[in-house]
Amino acid sequence: MTISTEDIIKQKAQDLGFLHCGISRAERLDEFAPILTNYIEENRNAGLDYMERNIEKRLDPSKLVEGCKAVISVLINYYPSQSQSDSEAPVLSKYAYGKDYHSVVKDKLFELMKFINEEVTKCSGRAFVDSAPVVDKLWAQRSGLGWIGKNTLLITPNHGSFVFIGELLVDIELKPDHPYTQNHCGTCTKCIDACPTNALIEGGKLDTRKCISYQTTANNSNTIDENVRDNMQNRVFGCDICQDVCPWNTKATAHSIEEFEPSPELMQMSKNDWHSLSEEKFSELFRHSAVKRTKHNGLIRNMGVK
Repeated sequence: MTISTEDIIKQKAQDLGFLHCGISRAERLDEFAPILTNYIEENRNAGLDYMERNIEKRLDPSKLVEGCKAVISVLINYYPSQSQSDSEAPVLSKYAYGKDYHSVVKDKLFELMKFINEEVTKCSGRAFVDSAPVVDKLWAQRSGLGWIGKNTLLITPNHGSFVFIGELLVDIELKPDHPYTQNHCGTCTKCIDACPTNALIEGGKLDTRKCISYQTTANNSNTIDENVRDNMQNRVFGCDICQDVCPWNTKATAHSIEEFEPSPELMQMSKNDWHSLSEEKFSELFRHSAVKRTKHNGLIRNMGVK
């Protein structure tokens, strides 16, 4: 039996450590246009001014890759096997335990692109990992990988939402997978109810201004909004609250990605270790981590240390 081009690509993705791989036809995301417009008009994008730029690139993949015909979406598991040992220590989001996912996932996508070119067919394209105007969750849903939950995250039926998403936008024809059309959130509102800052709005909307993750990672001001600061629940970088309460994440299993393994020193840091963290120690601990984005001053701000 002849193996299809699509299955060859998916098998290689799995060999590279990706949890799932799906394919969608590259076409303009007309249904996303009013959602994006509403998000911006209601000022829910907070300080993320880039959301107001390159709108057409977000809607049309051919604006990013000339002649783009297919979007190959991949998921990679980052759910950890361990947690921070001191329950009173500032809480680090699980995605920031190990090496910065941007470089880890992109390196694997480069390998997948190289394989397609050398072993499957010549093509041109680009790799994206949460750092360009690509609506990754929507492409993943269109590729049959899961649905977008009430916490605005992609939820996979077999593994939950602790996954990173990446894409290859390529100029070759590929048979698309069926979009994931079901939404299994049902009447559950656990994520909405658990959010301490009321950042999640009924209908699967997010007010980024109130989001702890935004405030602790992408907020470039010297202060955190007072209403958010008073309800941060000791979060120091990112926030997993809406994921931790999601029933679908009872299916999450520990990843096997070496680069995502945290250092024992990081996991064993006490509350006092965190609050006495020097700039030199910060650089040593987080030189390969996504946490470096917030810089030492940002981390101190997040901990409320004056």
